[in-house]
Amino acid sequence: MTTPHRIVIAGGGTAGWMAANLLAHRWANQAVTITLIESEDIGTIGVGEGSTPTLKRFFQTLNIPEYDWMEECQATYKVNIKFTGWSGNNSHSYSHPFISQLDIFSERAFHVNALTRRLGLDVETQPDKFLLAGYLAKKKLAPLPSHNFPFDIEYGYHFDSLKLGRFLRERAKSKGVSHVIGNIESVHTTSSGDISHLVCQDGQKFAGDLFIDCTGFSGLLLQKTLGVPFRDFSDNLFNDSAVVLPTPACANLPVETESVAMSNGWRWQIPLRNRTGNGYVYSKQYQEKDAAECELRRALGMENTNVEAKHLSMRVGQCERHWEKNCLALGLSQGFIEPLEATALHLVQTSIELFADNYSFGATSAQQRQIFNQEVSERFERVRDYIVCHYKLNGRNDSDYWRDNRANMKLSESLLSLLDVWYRKGDIVEEIKRQGIGQHFSTTSWHCLLSGYGIYPPPALNQPASLKESGDLFEEKKLAAFFNRCSLNFDKQSTLFRAG
Repeated sequence: MTTPHRIVIAGGGTAGWMAANLLAHRWANQAVTITLIESEDIGTIGVGEGSTPTLKRFFQTLNIPEYDWMEECQATYKVNIKFTGWSGNNSHSYSHPFISQLDIFSERAFHVNALTRRLGLDVETQPDKFLLAGYLAKKKLAPLPSHNFPFDIEYGYHFDSLKLGRFLRERAKSKGVSHVIGNIESVHTTSSGDISHLVCQDGQKFAGDLFIDCTGFSGLLLQKTLGVPFRDFSDNLFNDSAVVLPTPACANLPVETESVAMSNGWRWQIPLRNRTGNGYVYSKQYQEKDAAECELRRALGMENTNVEAKHLSMRVGQCERHWEKNCLALGLSQGFIEPLEATALHLVQTSIELFADNYSFGATSAQQRQIFNQEVSERFERVRDYIVCHYKLNGRNDSDYWRDNRANMKLSESLLSLLDVWYRKGDIVEEIKRQGIGQHFSTTSWHCLLSGYGIYPPPALNQPASLKESGDLFEEKKLAAFFNRCSLNFDKQSTLFRAG
């Protein structure tokens, strides 16, 4: 009889239960046991959280219908991130719509117009004018087209993170994952340095062949036991704190996350079915927690309410190695990049998928671990670049926080090269291809960021009268008519879900 391969997951939360579900599915035909140990003492704050479209693939892989989990998690659809006030003008906003199959017809026009505008001609470059999700967001339309609409639509979700963790827990248990409530007291290793077993406070021992560290920022297994160093990102990502407050649900549910610039950071607005999630992400180097809470309350009109605010601390960076010996770290244990682009679960999910591709049940080689670690570290670095760029390009002058972010030159070579090509009116599409980084954030995503901020020289004085009708340049009325007709295939999100 084959001895089962024992997988022990230390810690629950969304990361732990995502791992349990994905590995139980991927290795369903292998002789594997999966045990997840989590503590009752560690409370999870059920903040509103957003995702990238990658999460849709997660549920499709597990054959979980949307109506099953979205109802339980108060989830809504997300097609766009709206950034307000980042350029320095509090009334200015731009959008980063998710990119769908249909956008193949308009992406090139967007890229061409961006280059044309950098050359001095005054053409349209607002991202939401070129992408279907931009129109869906404005009209608050859910990304579920009628059956006769022949294009795939990409979208993410907003959800209650605590409820999602509970949903995934019950689903994993139904697939044979063992759930243990306990506090891990000690971690034991072999003479070779591998983890051999965990011991809980009640004396239970859990031996394993593979251990997955989901113990949060404490990093109990990978960092504290195996000694893997943590690389801090605070040299160019200043935010390390957040304060969270809920408000009532929106009557007409948006299909976008809004990110609004504040005095020393930014606040999110995430629409759930039963409430709206709000949080202010800031740097305690520039603002005290009480002042941050007061500022958030003022912005939400909640100065005179007794709704309790939750305060959070963040450790921004990544482990030097995400897989060491027989231990894999996921979620906050492996690293965290602030929530600006909702990449946390994306990085968890892609890390699990890549790990499953590289793991061998016999003896995993050092080369396999090295390949995995290089790939995951690269993903963290490229996400870091994209988020750093938001702060580097800000146009605000209302605090040292924003001025220091703009003056910060601790940028990667990759980001420096991208910005150099853009400012020198070069071909940013070719530069992204040259660097081989389009799989992290696409060429169009970079155009959304740079164009949205309006990173362009002043328009030339003499503009051709026929500019908007020429060649591949944006023909506003035609493209708007095209997308408006496409949007007739979609219904408002609020007609699908009853708010409140």
